[in-house]
Amino acid sequence: MNMTETMLWHGFLVFLRVGAAVSVLPAFGETSVPPRIKLGVALAFTAIIAPAVPVFETAPPGVGEIARYTATEGLIGLLMGISVRMFVFALQTAGTIAGQSTSLAQLFGGASGEPLPAVGNVLALGGTALAVTMGLHVYVAQFLIGSYILFPAGVFPAREIMTEWGVPQVSSAFAMAFRLAAPFVIISAIYNLMLGVINRAMPQLMVAFVGAPLITAGGLFLLFLVAPALLALWWGALQGFMINPVEGLR
Repeated sequence: MNMTETMLWHGFLVFLRVGAAVSVLPAFGETSVPPRIKLGVALAFTAIIAPAVPVFETAPPGVGEIARYTATEGLIGLLMGISVRMFVFALQTAGTIAGQSTSLAQLFGGASGEPLPAVGNVLALGGTALAVTMGLHVYVAQFLIGSYILFPAGVFPAREIMTEWGVPQVSSAFAMAFRLAAPFVIISAIYNLMLGVINRAMPQLMVAFVGAPLITAGGLFLLFLVAPALLALWWGALQGFMINPVEGLR
């Protein structure tokens, strides 16, 4: 192939991986983002990433080569995007746990495109806004450039790598969700223990109706207090993962 064909082939292969990743990345891959915007973002990332990636084989590609690269690059891009998306899932899960613990599960639930409790919506939206403000696009470009070291182009991900790298990401996401929701779970446990003591002391008092406004107001006030710290902790974990995604393999 000549220089122009080589550059077009190289850019096409990079676009396959980048486009698949952008479709599920936080902020860029949201359902509320129009497809044309996603396409523009994918092309912009391709223009940034392609010069930083070694040029692929220059032999004229056949139908089999195109099909193989399309399958492998699309799959790898989805894996990389989902691995980052898991951090948003952690925020949403933490919000669901917090909402169920503090009787906020149905307050303004489903206000966005996804049927989440209010706390989950607030945390997911706040985390996404924080990530974009802190330069998410820079970390995404670095993350996708480094993905060619972990997953070479045209090669299906090895089962060993997926076991040692992918599975811990899922478990760590749920662990992070519980850590983020821990203040709400602790407050809920204390509240229910106090409610049980009062109910034992005064059986004739409808303590559930008296305490419902208290736990709701307390949950909102606790969210106001701890949300900045929770989002800072979440962003630190996301930033560390995107800088060094292979840390779990060591």
